[in-house]
Amino acid sequence: MPHTILTDRCEGVAVCVDSCPVACIHPGEGKNAKGTNFYWIAFEVCIDCGICQQVCPVEGAIVAEERPHLQRRQG
Repeated sequence: MPHTILTDRCEGVAVCVDSCPVACIHPGEGKNAKGTNFYWIAFEVCIDCGICQQVCPVEGAIVAEERPHLQRRQG
């Protein structure tokens, strides 16, 4: 099952982007509820390796389950 970036918790740090072995993490459009940039995971490409969650410095920004209602592509 793919991981999910919680749009409104993400702070746009982007360490996850360079760490992802399958390049499934993309920048969102606009700003989130915090007013920061954010990223999203393409579920159909994610291989559930968990590296993104391990490297993310924002606690709770990435969860190890598919939760499309908490991840948006636009702010």
